[in-house]
This record gives sequence, structure tokens and C-alpha cells, in this order.
Amino acid sequence: MRVKSYILTLLLIISSCASAQKTVRVNAVKANDYGVVYSLPVTSFEVTLTIKKSTYQRGDFYTFAQRYLAIDNPVIENRVVYSLEDINVVNRGIPDKNNSYMVAFRPKSVEPFVFLREDGLIVSINAEPESEVRADLIIPAGVSGSENPRRYLSQETLMAGSTAKQAELVARQIFDLRRSRSDILSGEAESMPPDGNAYNVVMSEIDRQEKALTELFAGSLETEYFTKTVVVVPEQNNIDRQVIARFSEKLGVVDVDNLAGEPIYLSLTNKTPKVDMQLSAKELQRLESKLSEGIVYNIPAKADLVIEFKNRVAKNMEVDVVQFGTKDVLVRRMFDNNKQPIKVFFYPELGAVKQVVQ
Repeated sequence: MRVKSYILTLLLIISSCASAQKTVRVNAVKANDYGVVYSLPVTSFEVTLTIKKSTYQRGDFYTFAQRYLAIDNPVIENRVVYSLEDINVVNRGIPDKNNSYMVAFRPKSVEPFVFLREDGLIVSINAEPESEVRADLIIPAGVSGSENPRRYLSQETLMAGSTAKQAELVARQIFDLRRSRSDILSGEAESMPPDGNAYNVVMSEIDRQEKALTELFAGSLETEYFTKTVVVVPEQNNIDRQVIARFSEKLGVVDVDNLAGEPIYLSLTNKTPKVDMQLSAKELQRLESKLSEGIVYNIPAKADLVIEFKNRVAKNMEVDVVQFGTKDVLVRRMFDNNKQPIKVFFYPELGAVKQVVQ
């Protein structure tokens, strides 16, 4: 039974990705008039932006980087830079409570049941649901900065009277570390590590100290990755370069009305336009009757989704869109076979029939 038709507007929100939902079995029994109410979804797109945050920290001796260590491009100012590394798009079905129906069985049907998601979307009829696998988005690991280099400074360096003298002594300490590494590698060190484990410990400590002390000249870089998700719910019309977010190298993702960021555009084009049919009152009544006599499901249409950023196409893919499609009905008499009940599997995110098993 159809409850109400839907009209959905474009929605732009920032949110986190939804996790896979559990399913619930609902039996069609006399107490509920052998009917189970379910919702059909509308299509939404979760556009997930993977962002890299790079934090540059100037070293205390950056002005001496070229003189003592021949470093031509040290970090000369503290700054944070954001970069847009990847864009991922996932089709998610959102229950439309204004587009609810009832799976109505005849009383003589043999123990019919329906599996629904917790949000009311239909999953299967007379069958255990298939496992729903959602691939997790892989976020790269960041790079942390070195530990405090001052813990490795000698007493002489700490007592030096000027920054220039401190830089000279630290540079000498770095060269001593490099010489120690070279001596161990060549087997000429006065005190060689006794075994492989000791060798690894010694070399790791030399590397750690050299890196930390060198950052006093070259500067340090820390990187971390995180995501922001924009959810777009289309209407029944095409979308032409809609600004869904803005991105700034200094601020990261900002609101669509913040002109400090460059726009990220989304376009959605229906590949199977609907035919505009003028139905008479009798035809409309016949259509309503058809939708009320069976199990209504969606037939999504194909569309091209394109995301643009900085005058280039960042994403181009074919997608299924419920709002661009139509509906049809599985007639109720299909489920009257008491000896071998019909099993129906759905795509919960689309409300479309996946498989009918007799």
C-alpha cells in the first residue's frame, strides 16, 4: 500500500560515513494483518575528500644550513599546507518516509517474512539476507616529526655563548655520527656491535640522532591524513556544476560560501531521460491501483557523475540514481505458492530487485 509520493530537494551537508546496518526479521502474521511496512530509498552520494595536512617547522639553525651542511632549501618559516589527495564517491540509499509501502501477503501464505534494515529499507522476502560488505576507505599513514633534538646536544653545545657557535658544534656532532656509521659499515670501528641485534640497535640510534639534529638546520615536516564527507541528495533534475565544497591550501575544506577556497563542482546527468507522459485520470487511477496491489520496488536510471577541481576532472563515473528512474510491482499472487515460496533479494541502497528465486 502506497503511503505518499515524495519530493526531495538538494541537500548538502558535511558528515561522516555511515556504517553498515543490521537487519531485522519481521514475520507477516495475523497480528499485523499479514503485512510488513517498508521504505524505499532515494539516492544520495557520499563524496569523501582525503586531505593531507603538512606541518613545516623551522629549525633553530636554519640560517646556517647552507654553510655547515650544504642544505640549499631549508624550511625558513613555520607553516601548514593542506592538499586534496583523493576523492571517493559512494552511493548510499536514504529511507524516504514519504515513500513507504506494505508487503501484503494473503492469509494462506506459508509463514511469509521480510528482512528489513534498521532504517526500514527492504532487504529480502522469504530469504535470509546476503551479507553486506562495505569496503573501508584506506587512509594513508602520516609521518610524525622527530623527537626533541635538544636531548642529544652535548654540554659544550648547551654552554656555547652564541647561536653561531652552537650551530658549528651541532654540525660537528652530525659529522661524528656519520663517521661512526661509516666505520661500523666498513668494520673499522674500535668497538663493533657483538651481534646482529646489537648492530640494528646501534645503527637505528645513530639514524635517529642524525635525523633529529639535522632538522635543527633543515627544519621538520609532519604529515597527517584525514577525511571530510559531503553528502549530496539529488532532486529529479540534472545537476550542473553544483559547488559542493571549497578547498584552500591554507584552511583545508571550507564552506561553499567561503571564497577563500577554490570550488569543488559536482555534475549529474541522466543518461535515460524520462518520457513526459500525460496520463488521464483513469490511467492515474489504474497506476495507483497497480502500486497498491503488490510489492513496489525501484528501477533506478543510469547517470554520469563528474567531479571537477582546479579545472580538471577529478572523478568521472556511471552511477545508479533512484530519483531519475521509475517504479514497478511484484504482483502479490507470486507469493501464493505454499509448496515453494518465492524468495526475493533486493539492493537495499537502491530498493531495486536483485534476484527472484523460485
